[in-house]
Amino acid sequence: MAGLFADLSPLRESAPFRRLWIGHSVGTAGQQMSAVAVALEVYDLTGSSWAVGLTGFFQLVPLVVLGLYGGALLDRFDRRRIALIATLGLWITTLAFVIQSLAGLDSVPVLYAIIAIQAGFFAVSNPARQAIIPRLVPDRLLPAANALNTLTWSLAFTVGPVAAGFLVAWSGTVTTVYVVDLFAFAIAVWAMWRLPAMPPEGVVAGAPRGWRSVLDGLRFLKGKRNLQMSFYLDIVAMVFGMPRALFPAIATAWYGGSLTDVALIVGLLSAAPAVGALIASILSGPLGRVRRQGLAVVMSICVWGGAIAVFGLVRSLPVALVLLAIAGGADSVSAIFRSTILQAATPDDYRGRLQGIFTVVVVGGPRLGDVEAGAVAEVFGETVSAVSGGLLCLVFTGVLVAAVPTFLRYDAQRPVP
Repeated sequence: MAGLFADLSPLRESAPFRRLWIGHSVGTAGQQMSAVAVALEVYDLTGSSWAVGLTGFFQLVPLVVLGLYGGALLDRFDRRRIALIATLGLWITTLAFVIQSLAGLDSVPVLYAIIAIQAGFFAVSNPARQAIIPRLVPDRLLPAANALNTLTWSLAFTVGPVAAGFLVAWSGTVTTVYVVDLFAFAIAVWAMWRLPAMPPEGVVAGAPRGWRSVLDGLRFLKGKRNLQMSFYLDIVAMVFGMPRALFPAIATAWYGGSLTDVALIVGLLSAAPAVGALIASILSGPLGRVRRQGLAVVMSICVWGGAIAVFGLVRSLPVALVLLAIAGGADSVSAIFRSTILQAATPDDYRGRLQGIFTVVVVGGPRLGDVEAGAVAEVFGETVSAVSGGLLCLVFTGVLVAAVPTFLRYDAQRPVP
């Protein structure tokens, strides 16, 4: 029975990883509270799912540019120092949310500008943290460490949205949420400060720098079909199957009533996938024994797409929450294995750049999904947007597997990029 639950060995064996995990858990919860607050604020100002979806568009460019370039920096300079600077930048953008809210600017362009800057810092801090993990724990504990990181995200996406909904309903303003995030994310800054120095390893003389280094990292991916598939499958799942931008409109049209009801329902809808991910992460013990990790990724993404498609058809809030939880649990399993495949199959001197690409995919995909979902909803409505997105996720997953069937045979004991 003990083997059913998450393996805590990385927390016991590595004090730096333990501090990083705690700081990241608390800080990410605060950031997810702010994400819900921004969506509510934009929707309150515009009444448009398209405007909410555009938050993803304004995050996309800095995510792509700085995710790629930041990954190159991580392979050339001290990873801890770069991560600390980026994490501090994220804290400053949270301060900007507090200031604009207290000032009563009520400006959607200002909100777009802040989230764009925030996305730029995140594009550097996230791959930095991921590239740091293999330096803190041995390879045998990477699946367990990634499961704990997924548990972190799950907790953050569970506690953050629900807490944001309750705080907005209680205080009648999003300012309270931004202030809580300001204090919570300070813990993430502290955790990054306490990490040991991490200079790059395996850098050869004359190695390319700057954007040439980025291109070198992209060239490394040529012919690496397993790594490519882990990226492509996540893009398909997030671009077509991400319904997040629809939640304010769904809460209003399908389940809502007063402003308080809508805020609480948006919080519940946003948290539901994370509840499923949390349960899957807690019960992640057996995942460390899975060898055919590529097959597990494909199966998980199919469950995700199917659950989202059915979610678009139901009008019972409890059933909708269960479906979103199933989707979130499947996504967390996919994330654990995709992270493990990337870390195990990539040499250390390329990990920063590959984690940068991974961040562009993992974080940029949902932003594109916000835009796609909002655009389809604007023309055809929220129902068509959710259902078509889930079905297209299934279709394109099948197309990718047909094109690269060898991914289904990826063996964790013989990691081949």
